[in-house]
Amino acid sequence: MSKSVVELQQIASQVRRDIVRMVHAVNSGHPGGSLGCTDFLVALYFNQMNHNPSQWDMNGKGQDLFFLSNGHISPVWYSVLARSGYFPVAELATFRKLNTRLQGHPTTHEHLEGIRIASGSLGQGLSAAIGAASAKKLNGDNSLVYVLQGDGELQEGQVWEAAMYAAHNKVDNVIAAVDFNGQQIDGSTEQVLSLGNLQAKWEAFGWKVFNTNGNDMTALNTTIAEAKAAAGKGQPIVILLTTSMGKGVDFMEGTHKWHGVAPNDEELSRALAQLEETLGDY
Repeated sequence: MSKSVVELQQIASQVRRDIVRMVHAVNSGHPGGSLGCTDFLVALYFNQMNHNPSQWDMNGKGQDLFFLSNGHISPVWYSVLARSGYFPVAELATFRKLNTRLQGHPTTHEHLEGIRIASGSLGQGLSAAIGAASAKKLNGDNSLVYVLQGDGELQEGQVWEAAMYAAHNKVDNVIAAVDFNGQQIDGSTEQVLSLGNLQAKWEAFGWKVFNTNGNDMTALNTTIAEAKAAAGKGQPIVILLTTSMGKGVDFMEGTHKWHGVAPNDEELSRALAQLEETLGDY
């Protein structure tokens, strides 16, 4: 690994600080899912994905690509992009403000480095990733394409149309991940619309399935590496990430109530007291 588990955990702590500070500053945004997916995105961008921020372009030829389908968790993605060198860390202070490039949901017309599609209309990201992966195959580019989806997002029919397409066409250079935290905006996924046995569903659709603890940095690196090794063998790949919404902040963990609510001043102080400043706040 290019970075140790301890180093990755330190980066994740700073990213979580960024998230709660960003949403607090504008009293708007989605901290719950962002905190839960922090470890995955840190492991991906700082250790597992082949990418070069200094050579950013929309095509990403010769580099791995990442698409965020559940675009409402933009705070974690913006932080990881900035901390890995795509744009200045200081720009995080403009999150959700007028004329910012850091919109509440990622957009492309602002030309923010690292963003290839607008997202937030749930259910569309897997289709985009499969399209990009297919283009890489046509171009003789052996790089991988990653996409992250929410578990509640799997209630969208387009996801399963895309899943069928990828398996039928042996799009085996795509690695999808599902943030399996069991929560969505109106309550638990079990209450809103049960997802059933997700592993069995994806396997029935012809995908190679990996399961891992999405909040354990060691397990994440091992599983992503295993998923990469399974690429190119005729099956699309999905990683089911068991996570806790709000991970890292005790009063936010495990509840849908922090899906889209910003902490007040007192709550921000309590959150920051639990998260070590390791890289310097913006």
